[in-house]
Amino acid sequence: MRPNILWICTDQQRFDTVSSLGNLRINTPHVDQLVEQGVAFTQAYCQSPVCTPSRASFLTGRYPQTTRCRQNGQKMPDNERLLPRMLADAGYRCGLSGKLHLASCANGRVEERIDDGYEVFHWSHHPQPDWPENAYTQWLTSKGVTWEELYQGPEKDYVKHGIPTEYHQTTWCAEKAIEFINEAPADGRPWLFSVNMFAPHHPFDPSPEYLARYRPEDMPVPKWRDGELESKSNFQRLDHEWAHNSPGGMRVSDITPQQSQAITAAYYAMCEQIDDQVGRMLAALDASGQRENTIVIFMSDHGEMLGDHGLYLKGPHFYDEAIHVPLVMSLPGTFAGGLRRSAFVELTDLCPTLLECCGLRVEPQIQGESFRKLLVDPLAPDEHRADVYCEYTNSWTHHRSYGSMLRTRDFKLVVYHGTGEGELYDLREDPDEFENLWSNPATQAVKLQLMQRLFDRSFFTLDPMPPRLGPF
Repeated sequence: MRPNILWICTDQQRFDTVSSLGNLRINTPHVDQLVEQGVAFTQAYCQSPVCTPSRASFLTGRYPQTTRCRQNGQKMPDNERLLPRMLADAGYRCGLSGKLHLASCANGRVEERIDDGYEVFHWSHHPQPDWPENAYTQWLTSKGVTWEELYQGPEKDYVKHGIPTEYHQTTWCAEKAIEFINEAPADGRPWLFSVNMFAPHHPFDPSPEYLARYRPEDMPVPKWRDGELESKSNFQRLDHEWAHNSPGGMRVSDITPQQSQAITAAYYAMCEQIDDQVGRMLAALDASGQRENTIVIFMSDHGEMLGDHGLYLKGPHFYDEAIHVPLVMSLPGTFAGGLRRSAFVELTDLCPTLLECCGLRVEPQIQGESFRKLLVDPLAPDEHRADVYCEYTNSWTHHRSYGSMLRTRDFKLVVYHGTGEGELYDLREDPDEFENLWSNPATQAVKLQLMQRLFDRSFFTLDPMPPRLGPF
């Protein structure tokens, strides 16, 4: 029997937001349950620090520059094959609630879809009701309320009191998943359902009851050193200038430590609010008798700087806070339980891994590498990749920027193409990435070696298609 897949993907959630994986300031009992019952990958990395290219990458198993969906605002080309399309071709029923973000959603534009394989499509890119096709807005209307009237809570120090949990978009996303789960036994087909809530993406606006659970004074302050920008790239300095000069911009030098703690408290509250909805979906799986045959995935598309290194939100930055994501996978009786893997994995690897878990062929255009053995064999060596690769292609709205990154266990190299600038960190001595060694004479040999490896990785992201049909 082929397994079902409940694929929960949050938006902009850092790797260090799971209690059982080391953050004792946050409450995430239901994701903790998945960690206890499944496999947690503690070194999982996305392939772009912004939404669209990252999602295009993990939904196809291909790198952003290969999919040609390289930046927010671009549309996924029609000939790309998404995992739900592959599964639907094999008899799966596929559904989605929340965002997809493989095409532009700007200025009230409804996202244009390719043949993505989703038979059930409850689409809501974000909670704000700026177009009538937002299914979440329609749901609120059916309950006799509007988002505008509900979103009237107080706002202070970059933190907004969001709408009540009963009407929250995260709640709606989970509700649509639960409806799908309960319909599945009567349908009889194996299924995949993508739950793509907007949280904990900014603005920092959890429901009031969750915000009340976190005391700002108990929160950490951002990792930031005075004078840190002096050795960093021009893009970070530009980001600071933009944040300072733009309405609603956020940079650490303009935010007091108390304000930063309040922002972190709100962000953690949003993560706990997600966790409770994860619990509802897991309970629905249990109640329907489908838990034992359902792969549950909990992950995020990319991270959030949250004030570290003087930065909030995201941008052309490759700090671990922006690219290192949570990834937990569970399938009781098949995947190992309570196993934590420190092997390097990329989100491109999810697509071939899931195809193998479903007993399906890994299609030839896929570039990711399956890590199924790390899920099913607790004695398998904790190894997968020697390094991870990430890219950024002009997704910044206020400056042209092109960057690529290679991370090994010991070093991280970032190249900002066409500028002569970059970053080099010795992660053994400087795991928080404060000291940029790019111009340090003592590290030029290491820098050259890493640049060669980075060039090799970027070259091998070239599209393997079309297939070679003969010797000449």
